[in-house]
Amino acid sequence: MRPLILASKSPRRRELLARLGLSFEVRAPKATEPPPAPPPGRFVLELAEKKARSVWEPGRFALGADTVVAIGDRILGKPKGPEENARYLRLLSGRTHTVYTAASVVAPDGRTRWVLAAPRVRFRRLSEAEIEWYVKSGEGLDKAGGYGIQEKGMALVERVDGDFFAVVGLPVAGVWEVLKELGYPLLEGV
Repeated sequence: MRPLILASKSPRRRELLARLGLSFEVRAPKATEPPPAPPPGRFVLELAEKKARSVWEPGRFALGADTVVAIGDRILGKPKGPEENARYLRLLSGRTHTVYTAASVVAPDGRTRWVLAAPRVRFRRLSEAEIEWYVKSGEGLDKAGGYGIQEKGMALVERVDGDFFAVVGLPVAGVWEVLKELGYPLLEGV
């Protein structure tokens, strides 16, 4: 079987799929990303499907995913620069927010299945010095909400309620279930 097509430029999503031992190739999605719009769950579901469909070929499996951070219906995408990154961190400081991550899988015959995870993340109360330290690291600039929980950003987080891997960028167990349901040979060779 030809490898799964991953419609994502995210190194985190590549790493998570690689940890599962799945054979995949990466293609940049051809879908344009509109500005985030509420409701956040529907927004990420629609974008994940657009990404998967943008790289799908008949006879192949394709996977697209998207993540946003939201406080209520206010969506925090990727910050446009250090100033916006600092504003996001001040907003998240001492509060709980939701990370919406959707994944969409298109099967070789064109059937589509998706999964949506919405873990809740509680930030510690952050000092201005901590915010400055994190912003200077630069790691939050390419991440929804302006932080990465798997890197230095782990120091910002007090608690996660729900799927940790969805906070990283891919609801791994849900993707596994969807691939299994669509007939992807997950356990080939066992």
